[in-house]
Amino acid sequence: MKSSFHIVPWAYNATMYEVNIRQYTPEGTFNAFAAHLPRLKDMGVNLLWLMPITPISKLKMQGSLGSYYACSSYTDINPEYGTKYDFKQLIQQAHELGFKVIIDWVANHTGWDHHWTIDHPDWMMKDAEGNFTEKNGWHDVIDLNFEVPEMRHELIKAMRYWVNDFDIDGFRCDMAHLVPLDFWQQARLSCELTKPLFWLAECEVQDYHQVFDATYSWWWMHETGRYAKALTTLHEVRNVLHAYSQYPRGAIKLFFTANHDENSWNGTEYEKYGVAALAWAVFTFTWHGMPMVYSGQESPSKKRLKFFDKDLIEWGNPNQLHGFYQQLAQLRANNPAINKGESFILPSDKDNELMAFFRRSGNHIVLVLLNVSTNSRLKIHVHHEWLKGDFRNIFSGLAFHFNHQEEFELQAGEYLVYEKV
Repeated sequence: MKSSFHIVPWAYNATMYEVNIRQYTPEGTFNAFAAHLPRLKDMGVNLLWLMPITPISKLKMQGSLGSYYACSSYTDINPEYGTKYDFKQLIQQAHELGFKVIIDWVANHTGWDHHWTIDHPDWMMKDAEGNFTEKNGWHDVIDLNFEVPEMRHELIKAMRYWVNDFDIDGFRCDMAHLVPLDFWQQARLSCELTKPLFWLAECEVQDYHQVFDATYSWWWMHETGRYAKALTTLHEVRNVLHAYSQYPRGAIKLFFTANHDENSWNGTEYEKYGVAALAWAVFTFTWHGMPMVYSGQESPSKKRLKFFDKDLIEWGNPNQLHGFYQQLAQLRANNPAINKGESFILPSDKDNELMAFFRRSGNHIVLVLLNVSTNSRLKIHVHHEWLKGDFRNIFSGLAFHFNHQEEFELQAGEYLVYEKV
C-alpha cells in the first residue's frame, strides 16, 4: 500500500493542540480565543485543530447548545463563535504567529435541519420506509448517501471554500472510516489544487493512509487505559506499538491522552491514568508520531466538560503545566532524534512497570524512562553503548555524564528524559 500524496514537511515536527472554542473562554468566541495565541505559541504549539466551526442544527438538538458534530450548513459559521470575518481574522493572526490551522470536517452526516434535507432529500440515507436514518445510534444526525455524485461534488465544493476563502491548512476528518475512501481521494485531489494540506483521519484503518497523512491512536490510548486499571500488561501495549510500526513508511500516528470525546464521555486523563497521567503525556511527545494536547490540559483541568452545554474549562493561574509541555514541544521541534529518529525499546526486568526506550538519529540520542506503574521505588539499570557522553535532563536542565551504564530510580508516575548534548 502506497500513498499517492505527499505529507507537508511541517507535519513531522508539529505539536497539535485541539481547540474547543465553546468551552475555552467565558465568551466562547473566536475573538476571545485569539488572545491565547501568544501563550500557546510560547508553549511550543504550532498546529491548531479547531473543533467544528459550522452552525448546529436545532431540530433534535441535544442539550442547550447541541452537538458540534450536527451541522446545519457546511459553508456558514456557528454564530455562537462569531462571524466569518472573526474567523478569517483568527486564521490570519494564527498564521502571523507561525501556526498552521486545520478545521474539523464532518462528512459522514449532517444535522436534521441541514438545508439539504429539504433541497436534496435524495442526498440523505433513508430506511426501507423512506425515512431519514443513520446507523450509529446518534439520533441528532442523518447519514449522507455517498452513492450520489452530486452530493459528493457539493461536499467537496464546501471543503474547497474554506481552503480558498479562509486559507486553512488542512482537515481533521471526523469518523473518516465511515466515509468511502474514494471520496477522500476525490476531496484531497480537488482541495490541493489550491495548496498542499495536512489530512488527519479519526480512524485506525491502515488503508486510509493511502489518502491521509495521519490517523488516530485510539488502540494505544485504550490499551494504556486498560493497563492503568490492571486489565492488561505493558507487553500488550508494546504489541500495539509494534503493530503501528507496520504502517506505511512515513505514516503519522497521532498520540494523545485526552480529547473532546474522551474527556466528556470517559473522563480526564487523571481518571484514566492516575499517577501516571504525565508520564504517558511524555510518551506522546517522545515516541515517533505526532503529539496532541487538548484544551486545558496545560492548566491542568481535571474536569469532565459537558458536550452539549456551556461548561468552561478550569484554568489555573498560572497554568502549572505550561513549562512541562513547552520543554517537550521544544525537544520535539529541535532534536532530530525525536522528530525523525528511530525508536528502540529497552528490555528490562521491570517490563510491566517501565516504558524505557531510546530515540536516535545519527549522533542525536534521547533516552526516555517512564514509570507508568504505582511502584513508588522503581530501579532500572541501563547498560547500552549509546549511553555514553554528556546528557541533559530536559526538565531540570541538569547535566550528567554517562559511561555506557547507569542506574536510575523513579517514583510512581515519574518520568526522565535525557538528551545527548
